[in-house]
Order: sequence, then structure tokens, then C-alpha cells
Amino acid sequence: MGLKEFVISLFQLDKDWTTRIVMAMLVMGVIWGLLGVIDSLMVRIQETTWGLSGTLVFTPQEYFASITLHAERDLFGFAQQVIYAIFIYFTIKLLNLQPKAKWLLNISFILINISMMFMEGPIVVSPVFNDNYFSATAWYYLSPLGLPNYSDYVVSPLFFYGWLLLDAFTYLAGIWIVYHYYIASKQLKEKLPVPLVFFLMNTLLFMIGYSGVTAADIWDVLAFYNIVQINAIANQIAFWIFGHAVVYMAWLPAVGALYLLIPTLANKPLFSERMGRISALLYLIFSNNVPIHHLYMVNLPVAIKVLQEVLTYAVVIPSMMTFLNLWATVKGSQVKFNIITAFTVTSFSGAIAAGVTGISNATVAFDAIIHNSDWVVSHFHAMILLSIVPAAMAVLYFMIPMMTGRQWFSNKMAWIHWIGYVLGAVLFVIGYELMGLNGLLRRTEIYPRTATLIDANVIATAGAIIAELATLVWFLNLVLTLVKGRNVNLEGVGLGQLITGVGASLEWPEQNINISSLFNKIMTKKALGGLWALGIVGAIIIIISVFPLAFSGDTYNALPWVWIVLLTVGIVLISYPVLKGAKSL
Repeated sequence: MGLKEFVISLFQLDKDWTTRIVMAMLVMGVIWGLLGVIDSLMVRIQETTWGLSGTLVFTPQEYFASITLHAERDLFGFAQQVIYAIFIYFTIKLLNLQPKAKWLLNISFILINISMMFMEGPIVVSPVFNDNYFSATAWYYLSPLGLPNYSDYVVSPLFFYGWLLLDAFTYLAGIWIVYHYYIASKQLKEKLPVPLVFFLMNTLLFMIGYSGVTAADIWDVLAFYNIVQINAIANQIAFWIFGHAVVYMAWLPAVGALYLLIPTLANKPLFSERMGRISALLYLIFSNNVPIHHLYMVNLPVAIKVLQEVLTYAVVIPSMMTFLNLWATVKGSQVKFNIITAFTVTSFSGAIAAGVTGISNATVAFDAIIHNSDWVVSHFHAMILLSIVPAAMAVLYFMIPMMTGRQWFSNKMAWIHWIGYVLGAVLFVIGYELMGLNGLLRRTEIYPRTATLIDANVIATAGAIIAELATLVWFLNLVLTLVKGRNVNLEGVGLGQLITGVGASLEWPEQNINISSLFNKIMTKKALGGLWALGIVGAIIIIISVFPLAFSGDTYNALPWVWIVLLTVGIVLISYPVLKGAKSL
């Protein structure tokens, strides 16, 4: 295949306009995502080498710029661009619309990618050259850092222009999507499918959530040129109005994907469409109504902080409705274990695990302890790595064949991707949670070189490397699919049939999982005697667990971990098997 054919295959230039623009957004999104991964590795290398050897590999400017660029490239250049691409594609395809105002979406696509370039600069030195790392103004966005007459560290205004272009993309592309839902509403005789309800709701969430940051960006630019004065606290609050909403901007597309995938994979209708629609409405209200969720330490009235705490707890309501709805949908169904199923299950369970730590953050008293620590980093990375990204991967695994008409090149590479990614992501989250629980603040370049903090950093770095290598396997599989994937005729194939068909080609070798029958086989009457035996084993393990605790000395070593793990295993082996064996459950 020559260069021309490769470019045509990569950008799907021989397909319809919707496929071309969506593929361009996906390609650029993946490029920014890979660059953001490199930034994150620079951060991990810096912190880990300090812990292991007491040396710094990069300059402080490079370190802080890497944090900023990692966040911006991966959250906006990659995640937001890919999310909008998915919304655009399924809005047009599932509603059978002819796209209009193509020029608007083309301009939006150009703006977001230029915005990423402006944020990393300096491309143009304006007004004077300061240094090569003005992204070191930091993701934390502590205005007036970088502004003339307010800070000794003055940078090019291109950083703020980049934000304005990102704001413009959000609104222009968002208006394009909403406009096409308006067109569809004139033709639809029934209500929108629940996944599309979430896509529409999430587009509105983006545009509402960006209101504060857009105001802050305009304020910064005007202050840069001394047109207006700036109030640092008010500016910070305005910017971070999207600070909690951005989590849901990125996560709710995953919820929409779960509403699409779980009924399809279970081959059952959604348990309650009404519950799904109401939860979408509640998410839209409460996700945007907690703008200072991450600003409890800012000098604001206590009553407002308490109100924010209550409203943040309210977000739990649509989450509980969603998880109950999806669990009830799949309960008792026969599901084939393929790569789409694997990433879907990961996203569902990961959202629950990460959401629990989010509830902790919402409590003012607890937040006062873990505020700005690596616990918070662990929380939102758990949501991103264990729920948002897996849901996106589940969608992309069937969306790529749907767009390209090519089957995935390698089944084995897909499974290597899932196993490596999940293992690495879990290690990464655990490492950061340990850092936070031991009091390490975010963006701490130099920290006490204690064994606990060094181990936690090594765990996080090992996890990052494993997950990123697994993702590179996926990227290679993607390129090979576009170039060498087997052609398949998907014309006239419904979305449900397509997902099932793609999943069938990516199954774990000759393994089907019947959720209900598997459970019944394990817990047959013939095995009840074995359940009592497990209880006895559990009792023995509990007794044994005391010995590591007794020999742990000052307890600041690994033996207390051995104790708590053995104790927990013993309790589990007693609790369920014995109650089940006694016919209590």
C-alpha cells in the first residue's frame, strides 16, 4: 500500500462526509492522546527517579508543563474531541439524517486542534519571549499567574487564546449537534432512544459547564492587555465552574454507551426507559449545579459550601438509578464474553468503584483533609481510566468496523490490550491513592523519600507503563485494521446485529459465559458440603492472620498488610459459604 492509499484508508476519504469528518476527529484525537501519554510519562519519570535516586531528570518548567499538557491534550484534544465525534456519528446515523451546515463543523474541528497547538507554544513570541514552557502556568489555572503587572512570570497570551478557541469549539460543535436533534424532532414519531437522550443531554452539559471558563478566559485576555482589572478569587471560581461538570462531561458519554451496549449484549430491552430518561435529566441539573465542588477551601460563605455538599450528594441519585436500571436489565441473561463485553463490564464496575471515592470528596470535613492531595488525583483518574476510557473502547471496537467496513486485524491483540490496560490502570490508581493517604500533595516534584511514598510512586509508574504499552498494542491493531483488515459487508445491518457480529469475532477463545447458569453450577446442592468446608478454611485463615500482626513489630512494614488481607479472605470464606450452606441465602 502506497502513501496515498494509506492516507485514504486512515482518514476514510472514500466514504461519506460524516464518516470523513468523524474519522478526522478520531485520528487527531488519538494523536493528541498519545502526546498526552508522553507528557504523563514525563511526570511519572520525574517523581519516580526522585524517589529512587534523589535526582531530577527534567527541569521544573518541563515538569509542570508536562502536567498541564497531559491534562489538556488527553482531556480536551483527545477525550472531548472523540466524545463529540461519537455524538456526531451516532446522531446522524441512528436518526438517519442528512448533515447540514458542514462548514460549521469543519471550522469547529480546525479550532480545537489549533487550540491545542496554542496551549503548548510559544509558536509566536508575543509580546516578548519569556521561556519555552508557558504551559507551566499550570493546569491548576491560578490566575493572575502569567499576567503582566500581576505576576513576575509573564507569558505569551497564546495560552489564553488557546482556551478561547477550545471554548469556541465547544459551543460551535455543540450548537451543530443540538441543531440536528432539532431537525430530527420534526421527523420522529416516538421518543429518542435513551442512549441518544444521554448524548443530547451531555452536549447541553458541555455548553452549560463551559459558561464560567469562557468568562474567565475572556477576563484573562482583557486583563493581559490592561483593559480591565482582575479579581483572582472570582476569576478562579468562574474558571472552575466547569471543574466538577467536566468530570461528568467526560463520564456521561460512558453512561450513554452503557445504555446502548448492555441491553444489546444481554439481548434484552432496557429494564426501565422512563428511569433512564429521568436520570439523564437529573444528571444535567445536578452535574452543573455544583460548581465549587472542588473549591471548599476557597474563601466562600460556609452556607454555600454546605449547599454544594448537599447538591453533590444529589448526583448520587441518578447514578443509583442508572446502575439499578442496567443491572436489572442484564440480570439472568446469557452473555458471550467478547472484547466489547469485557470493556463494558470494566466501565460499569469501574464507575462504581471510582464513584465511591467521589462521595468521600463531597464531604466538607473529609475534603479538608485530602484536599489537593494525590487522593483526588487517584479519584478522577479512577473514573477516567476504569470507566470513561473502557466505555469509549467498547464503542470504538464496534464503531471502527461500522465506519470502515473492515474487521479488526487481530483478536489476540485486542485481548492483550484489555488485560494489560486494566492491570496497569488498577496499579496506577492504587499508587496514587497510597500517595494521597500518606499526605502527598498534587504536583509534588520533590517529596520525603520514605519507603511508603517511593513504593507508591513505583506502583503508579509501573501501572502507567503497562497500561500505555497495552494501549500502543491497540493503536497498532487499529492501524493494521485500517490497512489490512478483512473487508466485511455491513450494508443494511442493524446496530444491534453489528455489535453482536463484531463481538463474535473478538470472543475469548471458545468461552461463553451464562451468568445465571454459571452461578447455579458453582452453588449446586451437591457442592453444599464443600461450602461448610470453606467456612472451616476461613476460620483457620482468620486464626493464622494474627501471626503476621504479632510479628510486625512497630507495624510500619508489609506484615500488617498480610494480616488484613488474610483476615478479609477468612471473613469472606466464612460469611457467604456458611450462610449459603445453611440455606440462609
